[in-house]
Amino acid sequence: MKLEGKAAIVTGAATGIGLAIAQRLAHDGAAVVLADVADAEPRAAELRASGARAVALRTDVADEASVSDMVERTMKEFGRIDILVNNAAIAATIQLRPFEDITVAEWRRMQDVNAMGPFLCIRAVSPHMRAQKTGRIVNITSGTAFKGAPFMLDYVASKGALMTMTRALAKELGPAFVTVNAVSPGYTLSEGNLANEAFRETYREAAIATRALPRDGWPADIVGAVAFLASDDASFISGQILAVDGGSVYH
Repeated sequence: MKLEGKAAIVTGAATGIGLAIAQRLAHDGAAVVLADVADAEPRAAELRASGARAVALRTDVADEASVSDMVERTMKEFGRIDILVNNAAIAATIQLRPFEDITVAEWRRMQDVNAMGPFLCIRAVSPHMRAQKTGRIVNITSGTAFKGAPFMLDYVASKGALMTMTRALAKELGPAFVTVNAVSPGYTLSEGNLANEAFRETYREAAIATRALPRDGWPADIVGAVAFLASDDASFISGQILAVDGGSVYH
């Protein structure tokens, strides 16, 4: 129960990696907000049934008013915000295509959700974390930003932006003892990726072939690193990007 007494927001928490993270943080004692554009209430109800404090909030991280409402309602519900996990992203629905075929509208939407979304969420929670003189921000990035990946330039660029934001914000929020780190998963068999056949056929075997641990990655493989970075065990770690990919990337 390392997170007992803490309150966490996990974006993109209705399914996949985000849901697994929310479940782990709740298991470790945190009160958890499951924020998503999809309905996360059934998952929040499951957590409450297990004895956890959990609420679901409909949130579009690319919309400033929606993010502000998420933070206000979290404060009203739990009275504090100790942990923010920026997991919400356009990922599993990507249509693979040469970069010349990516439209301007698609590019902007990808950056709005995957890069501006975390910016808006961090900006909204930072006054509360600064006032508390403590906080843990964990950004979920992607191994594609280390290695590059064909036919998804808009996604790779958005995750690269989030990596550099992590390092810059660690410097800016450090004086308030707020840590900012990132977890960088490799290709992970979340519900969304399992449903995207073209994506799975293109990247699954190739990802496994690059790993020191030659197996699939699952959402459960990601959550331990996030829980660690969200805990007091990581109080002197900031600005770091931890690759959780079976040993595919070394940096």
